[in-house]
Amino acid sequence: MRHVAVIGSGPAGFYTAEAALKAFGDGVRVDLIDRLPVPYGLIRFGVAPDHQSIKAVSGRYEKVALSPNVRFVGNVVVGQDVSIPELQSLYDAVVLATGAPHDRPLDIPGSDLPGVIGSAAFVGWYNGHPDFSGLAPPLGGPGAVVIGNGNVALDVARILSKTREEFAGSDIAGHALETLVQSQIVRVTLLGRRGPHQIAMTPKELGELGHLERAQPHVDPADLPDAGADSLLEPGMRKSVSHLREFAATPLSGKPVTIEFDFFAMPVAIEGDGKAERVIVERTALDADLRSVPTGETYVVPAGLVISCIGYQTPPIEGVPYEHGRGRFANSDGRILPGLYCVGWARRGPTGTIGTNRPDGYAVVDLVAADTGDGSGKAGPAGLDALLAARGADVVSFSDWQKIEAAEAARARTGAPREKFVSIDEMIAAAHD
Repeated sequence: MRHVAVIGSGPAGFYTAEAALKAFGDGVRVDLIDRLPVPYGLIRFGVAPDHQSIKAVSGRYEKVALSPNVRFVGNVVVGQDVSIPELQSLYDAVVLATGAPHDRPLDIPGSDLPGVIGSAAFVGWYNGHPDFSGLAPPLGGPGAVVIGNGNVALDVARILSKTREEFAGSDIAGHALETLVQSQIVRVTLLGRRGPHQIAMTPKELGELGHLERAQPHVDPADLPDAGADSLLEPGMRKSVSHLREFAATPLSGKPVTIEFDFFAMPVAIEGDGKAERVIVERTALDADLRSVPTGETYVVPAGLVISCIGYQTPPIEGVPYEHGRGRFANSDGRILPGLYCVGWARRGPTGTIGTNRPDGYAVVDLVAADTGDGSGKAGPAGLDALLAARGADVVSFSDWQKIEAAEAARARTGAPREKFVSIDEMIAAAHD
């Protein structure tokens, strides 16, 4: 019997468990260990609340969790309730699927001012993550700056711009919804260091901006390259750029909110009297290798809220080799140390889509198969249970999670799939009710 511990119950963790079941059948036991009492990671706390079709993948993960060979072990903090060496002593393979939940730092003067927020915190706030439910983003001023040219930046701009009615059917956290509908922001500026041909925005997410009730996207036509150059782009990118061209060609209609795409724009400082009030931006140009280079020309964008969407990094774990420059665990195709592996963003860095994690999970299980033989007779789940019981850990099972899920559905506002509990204590109380 092989015993596998997977640390993290987001997409990478569940695809790894699924792969282990398919590879080993009844010859494996998988424990999905998560520090939170609730599973699904990025699906619950990262995917935008108005993208419910994407969140539906959790149904696939639920089937994995309900397998008799898989357990969800929630509310267990690795490094506090149990260490990596202890897990290695209990399991034939320990797989780190912790994702990349921390923001890459915005390394410019003024980035520590109140009003400057990383996207992990802001997205966590409106998605009901317990770590960020107490965030109080300043929405009382007219201007917001969103730094980044990827889909997370688009999500943030869209969420800042929607009406209450447009959130119908979403699972946005109630506290965030009530705050957002009182927002005084009338201009959201998306800063991108390079140009329209270098964005990391997909057509669906860009297209959504063109259908908002009270907001209109705008692109300066001068920022767009010659239309003939679009033919050199791959089809998806070409479609994305076509949306930008539509935004540039559509006159502003007087909607109360403008979403301004500011290309060739690099933030160099954030200034204000004790809080963020303006972003100092330097104009950039592209060199022969399509890298952004500063031009020396600067200008000011007023903003009381600055949200940095420049990427994420995996938090280090004591004793696990780590690549600080890349924000991920040091590994060779998923192997870290004997018996220790990593998958998903913890292995690759924050790249790819949710589905990208599936082949990643299957590949690491191939490594586990090659390295573990038929298993070593380690204690596995029984050993973990004994250790956690001795330490008084309040473990949440998948059946406990189903009680939390039912309670969230029961308290949902009309039309919403759920109203999330936003504190661990609330989750534990629901699990034990």
